[in-house]
Amino acid sequence: MGASESVPQNSIHEFTVKDSKGKDVDLSIYKGKVLLVVNVASKCGFTDTNYTQLTELYNRYKDKGLEILAFPCNQFLRQEPGTSVEAQEFACTRYKAEYPIFQKIRCNGPDTAPVYKFLKASKCGFLGSRIKWNFTKFLVDKEGKVIARYGTATAPLSIEVSLSLSLSLCVCVCLPFFTLIMRFLSSFPGFVDCRETLRKHWEKSDGCNIWFDVR
Repeated sequence: MGASESVPQNSIHEFTVKDSKGKDVDLSIYKGKVLLVVNVASKCGFTDTNYTQLTELYNRYKDKGLEILAFPCNQFLRQEPGTSVEAQEFACTRYKAEYPIFQKIRCNGPDTAPVYKFLKASKCGFLGSRIKWNFTKFLVDKEGKVIARYGTATAPLSIEVSLSLSLSLCVCVCLPFFTLIMRFLSSFPGFVDCRETLRKHWEKSDGCNIWFDVR
C-alpha cells in the first residue's frame, strides 16, 4: 500500500534541491513562509485547472507569506516528457507562473527525490504514502512541517481556507461568534487538517478572543 519511508529530517528547510537549470537551491531560504509543494505535469487532464488556480492563489497570497514550489514529474503516463527548462517555460508562459519550477524529479520508487521521501513520510494519502498522480499537494507550515496533503482532484482554490489559516492572516474574532464560524468553515474541504492550527490559535487567545484567519 506504499508504506512511508522514515527519514531523519524534521523540516523541509533541511533539504537542498535543484532549480530547472541544475543550480542548487537551499530550502532554508523559505523559513517563515507557508509552502504549497506540488508535483506538476504539462500534459495532464488536471493541468489547466491546477496551474490556473495555483497562479491565482500565488498572486493573492504571495505578499502575505505564501510560496509555491512546483516539481515537474514524468512518472504518471509520461505527462511531463520535456526537459526541466521546458516545464518551467510552459508554466511561466502559458499560466504566468511566478513561483519556482524546479528540476524534474521522481516522486515514487527507488530514485524518489529526498524531499519527496520527507513529504510522503510526513503525510500519507489515501491507501498509503505513494504519490498517486500529478498535482498532489502538500501544505507546509512556517517551520517546515507538513500539515496537510491533498489529492489530485482537490483544486487549489478549495484549500484556500486551510492556506489562510496557516498564513495567520489574523483578525480578532469575539468568542460568541466562534461556534458559528466553526460551523461555516467545516463545510470547506481540508478544514479537518486545520484543527491543530486552530488549537494553537485558541491557546493564544486566553479564552476571550481568538486570532482567526478570515481576512
